[in-house]
Amino acid sequence: MRETEFRAEELPTELNIITLNCWGLLYLSAHRAERLTAIGRELAVADPPPHIVALQECWTQEDYRSVRRETRFILPFGKFYHSGAFGGGLAILSRWPIEESTMFRYPLSGRPTAFFRGDWFVGKGVACAKIRYGPGGKDVVEVFNTHTHAIYEHEPKQADSYVVHRLAQSWEIAKLVRGAAERGHLAVALGDFNDVPLSLAYRMFTAHAPIKDAWRVANPDSSLGSASHELERARRRPVPTAAFNIAENGVTSNSAYNTWRWPKSEQRALRTGKRPMLIPPDTPDPRGKRIDYIFFSPQVSSARTPESIALGERAAARASRDAAGEGYISRGWVVKDVRVGMLARHAELGCSLSDHFSVEATLLLHTSTTNSPNNSPPSRHSSIAPSPNSPTNHNNNNKRLSGKPESHPSTVDHYAHDHAASLLALEHGTYLQSPTGSETRVGARDARASFDEQLRSFFAESVDSSSSAAAAKHPNHRNSYPNASSRRPIPFEGLPCTTYDEVLSLVHDYAQRERRQRFWRSLHFFFWLVVTIGCYVAVWFIPSHLRGLAFLFLVLSSLGLLAGAVDGLLALLFFGSEMRALKEFEWEIMNAKATASGEQRLGLALPHQDVDDDGERGGVAGDEKGW
Repeated sequence: MRETEFRAEELPTELNIITLNCWGLLYLSAHRAERLTAIGRELAVADPPPHIVALQECWTQEDYRSVRRETRFILPFGKFYHSGAFGGGLAILSRWPIEESTMFRYPLSGRPTAFFRGDWFVGKGVACAKIRYGPGGKDVVEVFNTHTHAIYEHEPKQADSYVVHRLAQSWEIAKLVRGAAERGHLAVALGDFNDVPLSLAYRMFTAHAPIKDAWRVANPDSSLGSASHELERARRRPVPTAAFNIAENGVTSNSAYNTWRWPKSEQRALRTGKRPMLIPPDTPDPRGKRIDYIFFSPQVSSARTPESIALGERAAARASRDAAGEGYISRGWVVKDVRVGMLARHAELGCSLSDHFSVEATLLLHTSTTNSPNNSPPSRHSSIAPSPNSPTNHNNNNKRLSGKPESHPSTVDHYAHDHAASLLALEHGTYLQSPTGSETRVGARDARASFDEQLRSFFAESVDSSSSAAAAKHPNHRNSYPNASSRRPIPFEGLPCTTYDEVLSLVHDYAQRERRQRFWRSLHFFFWLVVTIGCYVAVWFIPSHLRGLAFLFLVLSSLGLLAGAVDGLLALLFFGSEMRALKEFEWEIMNAKATASGEQRLGLALPHQDVDDDGERGGVAGDEKGW
């Protein structure tokens, strides 16, 4: 794209991003066409106007075109992604041209035997789009829109047999996001991840990609699931209200405000117009949870000011110890605002526009310059400043919610923690007290100071991680500091080895399950093959007056063989490909564990890798795991 197509004053310093699960299942979702059209209208009048929109469960071209017609003036570019037998249901809308797009299908995504669930048939994956918003080589946003496998079995009643699928999907999208960040592009991963914060799949993704969860940057005290979820119960918090869940916890699914989560009797009363069904803001909301996310890579870069260069290398080294400190200019993406949207109901039908609410975030390209010698040390957690659309001012959301909910006061706690501390506490089975909610936390801060604090936090993590990595590779090497200009994505150090062991255990258990399935389905095929051959031979010896019985045997055996052939094909094709995908995933997890434990750095021969005659490690050992 030519540079003349962009002018410097037109380059954006803010990005408004929206993600929404539209619930647009063909023939299954009630009022699908009317709701999708209304969703398009809401996007067209959204304030602030969106630059990038990611949609999930937009299954039909008709619904996609309906949304495009409503948003054609503010989002003139878009892509509907095709995948699987019935489509992936993913779409991306953009204010700027989409330079490049890819539909990446997950290697593990459901089972065809569970045809009534449909995850395998729709070919779930990641809709990737490279969007250029400026002439520079780095003026690119790489968007990754996904809808991961749903949770159908809930513990303790039933073990979740699809947890390995979501773990593998988190692993795959983490690799895609990591590649985009390493290219120096702003990476945005968003969509319906079908799991709560700090779940195993969530940690798998955030630990292996240089990204931040926009909602947790703004609200580190937000819930870890519904009130009944084990992670949230461990925090011993009271059951949140509906308004508090929207403003502070970022609830997008199972909210008390969403009419599609109401009992059938109340939905019928709403449709007939007997009563408006207003929900008071203090209504307890024990089922609400956050499973829709916007992740982003801050892409923090630093450069020394001319004044610091004049001070010499000793002053520069001292400045670099304080991330974004004296004599340094830091630049990167921060969270200006994040909120729950699409709270309005349909004007005529009175129902919610989807069974999910949207997540909406405003990212700001912020530059921080600190020249004061009394620079404070960087904080290990971030906060955002209040804005007209932030949780500190709920006027916009209150106009959309029936009952006009008010903001819920936050509980004042005594101990701060960040994402790393949360993960550490989770690993040890304990939970730290959380900091105060965003309303109290940002009330006394000005916007620029809060953005500076985010940059310091992001940059400090990158410096700490770089120093740790250098020390791991070269124990006798002194810490190195940033050069005059450097770009640092948020680092990722992987998960604890015990967590990798947990993932490997889940993979092995699931592989055992699938091996049993393959065995019994293969046996089913061969059984009916033998029975059918026997019936075709036996008809020659049946007396002529029993020809009706012979015909019945032939029909039944043929039907049985047909069913057995389906199982035989599944055993040969699907289960074979699934087992190979599990092998790949297992190897990559074992390799990540070896990296985390230092085995690769020490040059140890890993048990999951072949060692050839020359002493070099090869690929996966063919039979060592007994797949």
